Amino acid sequence: MIEQRDLLLLHLLQDNARLSNAELADQTAMSTSSCWRRVKALEDQGVISRYTAVIDPPSMGLRFEAIVHIQLNRHDRAGVDLFMETVLQRGEVVDCVATTGTADYHLRVICRDIEAYNSFLEEVLFAMPCLRSAQTNMVLKRIKTNGPVQA
Repeated sequence: MIEQRDLLLLHLLQDNARLSNAELADQTAMSTSSCWRRVKALEDQGVISRYTAVIDPPSMGLRFEAIVHIQLNRHDRAGVDLFMETVLQRGEVVDCVATTGTADYHLRVICRDIEAYNSFLEEVLFAMPCLRSAQTNMVLKRIKTNGPVQA
């Protein structure tokens, strides 16, 4: 069970993972040793899986973003493995989730421009024999990204 202080720690770290242990302790009214133990326990339990930097894609020249809805022909092990292995190796794919409903998978793809995206479609996705369809929805504007996880 996650306690209220742990939730506060998680909120603070999701907002700014670079806070020092002393700053976290101060903002949660804990001693530094108690704060460190709680954060370490959250890491050990897998509640905190990693620390990362949030990058702004347009500032890196990556101005095209799309959500791609994928349907596979069949769900045999070889086809699913090929699809997952390919997706995991491609830097353009920043998120991939398997879902219920019409589409089997949803990809979030970020790349330089529409030409780069078209190359990704033709050379990667359409080259997979297991692919039935790939429907693209271009992202026009980001409304909310990397929102904090709340309990």
